Amino acid sequence: MSADETAVPAAQLPSDATLRPVPTIEGLAPGTVRDWLNWAESELASTSDSARADAEVLLAKLIGSERSQLRLRHEDAIEAATVLRYASTIERRKLGEPVAYITTRQGFWTLELAVDTAVLIPRPDTETLVEWALSILDASFPRRRESSSASAASPKVLDLGTGSGAIALAIASERADAQVIATDVSEAALDVARENARLNGVGNVEFICSFWLQGLSKSPLPTGERFGRPGLTQRQSGLCQTRVRDSGQVEHSVASESLTPSPSPGGRGETIAPFDLIVSNPPYIAEGDAHLAALRYEPRLALTSGAVGLDAIREIIREAPKHLKSGGRLLLEHGHDQAVAVRALLSEAGFTKVETRQDFGGNERCSGGRKP
Repeated sequence: MSADETAVPAAQLPSDATLRPVPTIEGLAPGTVRDWLNWAESELASTSDSARADAEVLLAKLIGSERSQLRLRHEDAIEAATVLRYASTIERRKLGEPVAYITTRQGFWTLELAVDTAVLIPRPDTETLVEWALSILDASFPRRRESSSASAASPKVLDLGTGSGAIALAIASERADAQVIATDVSEAALDVARENARLNGVGNVEFICSFWLQGLSKSPLPTGERFGRPGLTQRQSGLCQTRVRDSGQVEHSVASESLTPSPSPGGRGETIAPFDLIVSNPPYIAEGDAHLAALRYEPRLALTSGAVGLDAIREIIREAPKHLKSGGRLLLEHGHDQAVAVRALLSEAGFTKVETRQDFGGNERCSGGRKP
């Protein structure tokens, strides 16, 4: 028997059938804004600890309203097409996708940030790091008044592993006089961070593709291009390429141009002038941690760091003194149970005035020290 004889015949339309386009969804859906919010809350109740808030944020985004204004629209009708999109977003949320990834936005500090799965979603706890950083800058570099001398020193700040740019942009937005450099090993993350700088009108941040402190070079490349030139994405420049193991850990980071310090003073690859302040929210979750299942939508590279979660923190603490001025500070976010270990690492590396700050929930969230 031939293949043709065993093939299943294709389905045939009736001879009198007429092909028609899929009809558009027009008109109003049954029910009101209140009804659909109640429905969404009940759908999310078993999978979200913030079902009502999730329902409100997702609907507000779809109808172009502020969440705070939804209460005034409870009796409004909704377009049927909007309800279909709403049902789709609620299904995504039921499956565990974070609200920020669904709406592509997340508030942080005074900023509205674009986010996608290339970057970690900024958390309120990280604002503790921003507050501490700003208090240090204000103490060492009092904010200029309009009448003050333009020649006053500008603080130099480095944000390692910037992700969406949250920390760097928050600091830069508060201190327009600061020179801020933000690095990340992920090209896609840097694209998001640059877009957030544009969206929030922050112009005093330069973005560099680097594996922690390994790629800091102050001299221009032969082409005259700087890493952070507006309009040139890291994907286009090819200056930062990363190989990642299946575990999500960086295997190595290389660039088309040498990013390591040059032995010749002033030559290409010379380390950028030392910083007054280095800040970082590095990955600090241990591989195999049970909480990772709930974070499956976020980039593993930004979450985990070795068997006990301290690999990145160790490297930053070891290398940071080479890039800090005398008296400069290093501030790190870490896990709620890692403060003792991080303080010990800071002290072993020679930092003084080692201390820890608590987050809004009372957890020991950030530790830092001063280079003698």
